[in-house]
Amino acid sequence: MKVILTTLSLLFCIAMVNAQEWHTDFSEAQEIATSNNNPIILVFQGSDWCGPCIKLDREIWSTDEFKSYAKAHYVMLKADFPRKKSNKLSEEQTEANKKLAEKYNKQGYFPFVVVLNSDGEVLGETGYKKTTPKKYIEEINAFLK
Repeated sequence: MKVILTTLSLLFCIAMVNAQEWHTDFSEAQEIATSNNNPIILVFQGSDWCGPCIKLDREIWSTDEFKSYAKAHYVMLKADFPRKKSNKLSEEQTEANKKLAEKYNKQGYFPFVVVLNSDGEVLGETGYKKTTPKKYIEEINAFLK
């Protein structure tokens, strides 16, 4: 029994180390970006209905290569717009995401990736592309120069 619990604890710790740290509060993301001198990667997605959003998550955001790079270089901020009742966000989060969309995604594109500085100024915009995590990181970093 001890071996099973130890193994499960170890697996949980490994999963937590490799987990993508997504923020959902813009002010919190700004504070972290300011203190760490990192840009904010704001991702507008429809996690349960948007095919390209799901592909972007699977092919880029969820890869070990991107997660390890992002952890040290970016503050990841998610504005999700799910449609299924089972994935419904809180009223407060839904309203916060709408406000972000009014400011940064007026066209309503999904997925839409906005690279911001810690003051909330737009440095660049992109979306889903069939590419590698390395090339996607290079594209994001090109906005920072």
